[in-house]
Amino acid sequence: MTSTTNHDRGAGGRQVPAWSAVASMTIGVFSLVTAEFLPASLLTPIAADLAISEGSAGQAVTTTALFGFVTSLLITAAARSADRRKLLMFFSALLVTSNLFVAFAPGLPLLLFGRVLLGVALGGFWAMSTAVTMRLVPPVLVPRALAILMSGVSVATVLAAPVGSYLGDLIGWRDVFLLAAALGLAALLAQWLTLPSLRPTGTAKLGTLVEVLRRPGIGLGMLAVLLVFGGHFVFFTYLRAYLESGSGFSIASISTILLGFGVANFLGTLLAGRLVQKSLRLTLVMAPLLMGTLAVAIVAIGTNPVFDVLAVVLWGLFFGGVPVAWSSWIARTVPDEAESAGGLFVASINFAIGLGAGLGGVVFDFGGGMATTAMSGIVLILAAFSILVGVRSRAPVPVAV
Repeated sequence: MTSTTNHDRGAGGRQVPAWSAVASMTIGVFSLVTAEFLPASLLTPIAADLAISEGSAGQAVTTTALFGFVTSLLITAAARSADRRKLLMFFSALLVTSNLFVAFAPGLPLLLFGRVLLGVALGGFWAMSTAVTMRLVPPVLVPRALAILMSGVSVATVLAAPVGSYLGDLIGWRDVFLLAAALGLAALLAQWLTLPSLRPTGTAKLGTLVEVLRRPGIGLGMLAVLLVFGGHFVFFTYLRAYLESGSGFSIASISTILLGFGVANFLGTLLAGRLVQKSLRLTLVMAPLLMGTLAVAIVAIGTNPVFDVLAVVLWGLFFGGVPVAWSSWIARTVPDEAESAGGLFVASINFAIGLGAGLGGVVFDFGGGMATTAMSGIVLILAAFSILVGVRSRAPVPVAV
């Protein structure tokens, strides 16, 4: 374990990539997203055991998202002088504590308190992740490092819900959260062994958020983030309902299709690291454009089970590049205030999830799956156009370490 900030300088002063530290952060991301997704797959047994309604148990998800949104905006200013190594380890410890509270919760209040802690850990870790990652490797390797980091999200997306549901039937929902706590502990240990000491590099004030947002192109960039993620979640949130009611797939078939989506998403994440290195702007534009085109094609072709399966898998592949590309855009565009920009990025995603799922629900109730798919396509094509017209990327620049 190294405790200085110049540990990563090799002969001639060149930066040596700290891949083990990047891996430890990836484990942390995987642990956080897994814990975030678990209640969705365990909602029924949680509600039955705590003698509450499934709607009440579902507030565990809402609570996490709300506090994740708030924390992502405030954490940089609140922890302006903290060593980023200690801060990330704190969030991992908070993740472990959160899962323990949930696992031993006798009722809804302590369950929700545990999920509040998770929201703080999730929002804080995510807000810091891009800025820390870009300090662990040379600038030219930042896209690859971010792709590795985001692969933790993809793997959690693939495994968390089905594995959580399966293990819940075998060992009970409380033991599943104990396993999630053990996973968080493994992430904490890995970070303790590999993360170097990283002093804050920005100004870290609340006003910095406004200052960053007012920089040329940043406001348009965050609007594009809102459109891209909002358009995706209009489609993805109601995908199961569309496949079930529209194409007539069984639950078992839908699970297999969603697994295909997750695997393709993982591959897309890894591929995106190379694409971003070749052309960040092209990747930013093409991902929502291809997703939007798929949505239009689904509506134009109509109910077609074979094409629906192909479209869902391709959607997963294309969306895999979205988080990597936008994280790389932040690293290049706001290298001096990457933490504040990362907070805005995470907050925009959380807002997009809520807005996309909420508006999508209204549209789905009135027009069904085809209507939400059409709305998703319109928003995504609009996002691609806004990126093409208003979003610029810069060449990689060195950052302080």
